[in-house]
Amino acid sequence: MHEIVNGWRRIIQAWLYPPTCVLCGDPGSEDRDLCSPCSAALPVRRRGCSRCGANLSVERDVVCGRCQQHPPFFDATFALFDYEEPVRHLIRGLKFHRRYAYGRLLGGLLAEHMASHPEHRPELIIPVPLHPVRYRERGFNQTAEIARELWRQLGIPVDAETVCRVRSTTAQAGLSADERRTNIRHAFRLVRPCPQRHVALLDDVVTTGATVNELAKLLKNSGVERVDVWCCARADRSSPGG
Repeated sequence: MHEIVNGWRRIIQAWLYPPTCVLCGDPGSEDRDLCSPCSAALPVRRRGCSRCGANLSVERDVVCGRCQQHPPFFDATFALFDYEEPVRHLIRGLKFHRRYAYGRLLGGLLAEHMASHPEHRPELIIPVPLHPVRYRERGFNQTAEIARELWRQLGIPVDAETVCRVRSTTAQAGLSADERRTNIRHAFRLVRPCPQRHVALLDDVVTTGATVNELAKLLKNSGVERVDVWCCARADRSSPGG
């Protein structure tokens, strides 16, 4: 039933609002607000550590030395793009300029990618929460906007209430890996039990993984068996990211 409703919704939407590429203004393709040439130019992340997503010079499904020595609390990372242009433009446009169409596009592309990995389908998606002060300043949570499209296309429940942010931390951009870990420590609290055994944490950008690791630690300590990280982009440690 979910697929039927979504099918009719896409048909009506395409008829009323034909897809237009958000990057160049040309007609979109495949019912996306993205044309074929711009789609081909996106920096798809092809190599990375299967645990943390860090860039590697070898193929996927390899665990980097850092994760072997100091395993994170999360079990796997699925990063769709490198944090480069034009993906950086899309993420920042959503985050700082409320360009919701960018969020729908990013969420749709991530949903399509994860649909090809049904063996990793979680029971629940949890967007990384904002502190109430930051939420009031921004007026929305950009990660929750991306999650909305994942729910629409994949039908996986999204829960933005089980975990909350209790400390208003300094922005992670510009901090070293150690500073990021210290900055985010004890920043989250479990509001209610999470009965699901397999959960995916969703973020727009992951850099060192400090934020998602703190959340994964909280969930694992509460009894969740597997925690994956889904993100639109994975940044190198020298890049400004989350």
